[in-house]
Amino acid sequence: MRQAIPHPLLSAALVLMWMMLTRFSLGHLALGSIVALFAGWTVARLHPPRPRIRRWSAIPRLMAVVSVDIFRSNLAVARVLLLGPDHPRYHSGFVELRLKLRDQNAIALLAIILTATPGTAWLEYEREDGRLLLHVLDLRSGDDWQALIHDRYEALLMEIFE
Repeated sequence: MRQAIPHPLLSAALVLMWMMLTRFSLGHLALGSIVALFAGWTVARLHPPRPRIRRWSAIPRLMAVVSVDIFRSNLAVARVLLLGPDHPRYHSGFVELRLKLRDQNAIALLAIILTATPGTAWLEYEREDGRLLLHVLDLRSGDDWQALIHDRYEALLMEIFE
């Protein structure tokens, strides 16, 4: 059974999403199931590392921090865009950060968090030395960003995964 449906939760979620995005019919159910099976087989061939969550209690804290930061960032980006690019406090730029994270799942989650936060974009990551290149819409100081990423996200991700 494991080889026929290598990722049953992923496949079930994809079928459910397919059915929500289309109208319900037996044809759509069959097509969605076929797509979900192929997606499960593809993911199985990629061999992503299975996440080992050490501390489940830190997940709600991380979700709360990310939610608040995304809300604040939306307000800040709206303010910067409303004030216009000629506003004197508006300085976009690149910042290079050093990450202590080594778990691939934690790094992937950090990439999702930073990219989902308006005003930041994950550009490049070098696994060997843990360097991250980040584009920031309103850059004040690279040291501020290093402290922000380390204290707010990296510490919680390390608590969860490492």
